[in-house]
Amino acid sequence: MATPGPLRRTYRWSAAHAPWSAWAWRNTALVAASVPLALPVALALTYLALHPGGTLKALAAVLVLSPLLTALQRSRFWSLTGHDIPKIHWPHPWYRRHGLLSRLRAGTMWRQYGYHLLVSPLAALGGALVVIGWAAGAGFALVFSWVWALPPSARPPGWSERYVAFTVLGVLLLLATPALAALVARLDAGAATALLGPSRAKELERRVENLAESRADILDAADLERRRIERDLHDGAQQRLVSLAMNLGIARATLTDLPPEARAVIDEAHREAKEAIEELSNLVRGLHPAVLEDRGLDAAISGIAARAPFPVDLTVDLVQRPSPTVEAVAYFVVSETLANIAKHAHATRCSVHVRRHAALLTITVGDNGIGGADPAGGTGLLGLHKRVGSIDGTLTINSPHGGPTTITVELPCGL
Repeated sequence: MATPGPLRRTYRWSAAHAPWSAWAWRNTALVAASVPLALPVALALTYLALHPGGTLKALAAVLVLSPLLTALQRSRFWSLTGHDIPKIHWPHPWYRRHGLLSRLRAGTMWRQYGYHLLVSPLAALGGALVVIGWAAGAGFALVFSWVWALPPSARPPGWSERYVAFTVLGVLLLLATPALAALVARLDAGAATALLGPSRAKELERRVENLAESRADILDAADLERRRIERDLHDGAQQRLVSLAMNLGIARATLTDLPPEARAVIDEAHREAKEAIEELSNLVRGLHPAVLEDRGLDAAISGIAARAPFPVDLTVDLVQRPSPTVEAVAYFVVSETLANIAKHAHATRCSVHVRRHAALLTITVGDNGIGGADPAGGTGLLGLHKRVGSIDGTLTINSPHGGPTTITVELPCGL
């Protein structure tokens, strides 16, 4: 007959938390190892109690030994329980002037001193109680064995009844000591994580900085990949299409004795090849035009404005050229916005103003069209939102029904 579920769980829990279990001895080893690590602080406090005038010496000793004690405490938790306390990253070594000053000013360093001066002695006291509990429990539980090992003449009269209480006390101590060790270990681990490691705010700030750097690297890699695709299309497929169109043009001009059906096929192929070249050129220009890399954002946007089917009032004021990633996003914004205006706005004129002030690039595009631009109504404006948001930019659309429409984009130039 199978053991019922609750009984099986109770048996497994009891076996896993018994005095002879790995759980009990792992916690005991952790709290017992805290005793020698608290000795330097205990000696410093003892010296302070015996020599009140040596306060500065005692505190200086704790300050000097604090980095070593912190490393040993982190190693204690990692080697005995696998609990990893994150290491604090300092910009300068401690033995340099800026490194020492930054540590003395940082709250994380003073939290470490608080652990070594307050928590570590208390944890060592708990560890000593755990060790005493194990020793006393084993000694009391085996009291019958100690007396039985004596010669009969040396045994006290009535010893078997007299030492029953000691045996019961020893068994209770052996059962309670693992729980005490677990409690001390848990409190010690929580205090060490909170005081010896970096603060949660600092850790989140560091992670945000790492994520921002990683995202900037990814954006740069994507921009380089777009340039490679543009170069491959320009030097490969586009040149092949140009060669094909030339050959078809030569064939149409020289092969005059072909049947009308064959000439019609050549004419159609020649026309399709020229249209494919034009579409590929527009695609390449939309990916990353060569003029953007060679001459910058002003020249690239000027080319877009010149090809627009309506007059464009263009103003570009760039004191300093932004990074290639920001330039690519700005070019995409202007190109996509003018394309949307040409398709949907029914505008007769448009204005584009690009201005950089400090670390912010502002793009303002306005038209006199019918308005009603809504990101939820199509993928064009939604794509703009995503592309601008990829570098922490903002996009604002003011487009009432009946017009006019104004789109304002702000891009940070810190990337």
